[in-house]
Amino acid sequence: MEAYLALKILWWLLLGVLLMGLAVMVGTDMGVGTILRYVGRTDTERRVALNIIGPHWDGNQVWFILGGGAIFAAWPLIYATAFSGLYVVMLLLLWSMIIRPLGFEYRSKLPSQRWRNGWDWVLFVSGFVPMLVFGAAMGNMLQGVPFHFSWNLTSYYTGSFITLFNPFAILCGLLSVTLAMYVGAAMITNRSEGAIYRRAREVATWSGLVALLLFTVGGIWVSVMQGYHLVQSPDPASAQTPLQQVVELAPGAWLANYRGHGALWLIPASAYPLMLIGIGALRRGWSHLAWWLGALVWIAVIGTVGAAMFPFMMPSSAEPSQSLTVWNASSSVHTLAWMTGFTAVFMPLIIWYTSWAFWVMRGKVSTEQVESDHHAY
Repeated sequence: MEAYLALKILWWLLLGVLLMGLAVMVGTDMGVGTILRYVGRTDTERRVALNIIGPHWDGNQVWFILGGGAIFAAWPLIYATAFSGLYVVMLLLLWSMIIRPLGFEYRSKLPSQRWRNGWDWVLFVSGFVPMLVFGAAMGNMLQGVPFHFSWNLTSYYTGSFITLFNPFAILCGLLSVTLAMYVGAAMITNRSEGAIYRRAREVATWSGLVALLLFTVGGIWVSVMQGYHLVQSPDPASAQTPLQQVVELAPGAWLANYRGHGALWLIPASAYPLMLIGIGALRRGWSHLAWWLGALVWIAVIGTVGAAMFPFMMPSSAEPSQSLTVWNASSSVHTLAWMTGFTAVFMPLIIWYTSWAFWVMRGKVSTEQVESDHHAY
């Protein structure tokens, strides 16, 4: 049974890696879409921005598929509870993702300025909304989601769509958007020149500073909000259900792991120097380094949430003792073992291929190149 415990923790870590990969890779593309209308003042400049991420944006969506697939297979109770209870939010996310490829493919099909301007707004919405939902989802996990289980583990969601976009969730959503804007702007500065480069550097600077401010406010908010404390549960290495535990709410409970393990404070603390050094790197023209530091800030922010919530994954505000944790929401030991084997093979391949694609298609994207290439976006 100790192997089962190890696999549960391993897949909690791997889910965190997938969320980090999604935030960094997809967040870069979404960030470019969000700032497209600012950094690109002319049609050609906007085409430059789109062609910077053009070779990679659809491949980066793999992280969405990996994240959903991992939750479905490794954490079926979380998948069933979240995707059924948060159905309207999932549809909002899906619709915004559906119109995104349409914006890329159809924007340059007609020369009409009104046509292209309309698709630019589509790309803005399809960049802003998913990152807002991504951050708001994390905010709701920290506050707890209003659901409970019946005796046969049928889940019932008792909240509403509006309550999911509460003030704290919106703050977390805006933090997600500003971080996406930073890495998106850093990517543009890395592969552009001239006016679009200068505007992207300006966006990256202020979005990075706003992200730090929102992160600070969110941290203070979490320190005084009602957190979840696992009082009693079966052996973590055993198969169990959410009906077999006792959970209590207490102010500041999300800081318990930090108080018990002081080294964890290095995770949130690292976000500040990383972002400030990244902004400094941009001012010096080291845009490649700035993007990597932004990616590390994303990792620090998501790691901060994960370290605070462990072992909780989806707390219940309706019935705290029925919260979903690392111990009671996982698949069987055989499923996790098989998934680990497949992951050991395919995850390195995905990372290698992504790295290779970025290396092969590196270099600046110029206005002359976009205007002369009939296959460019």
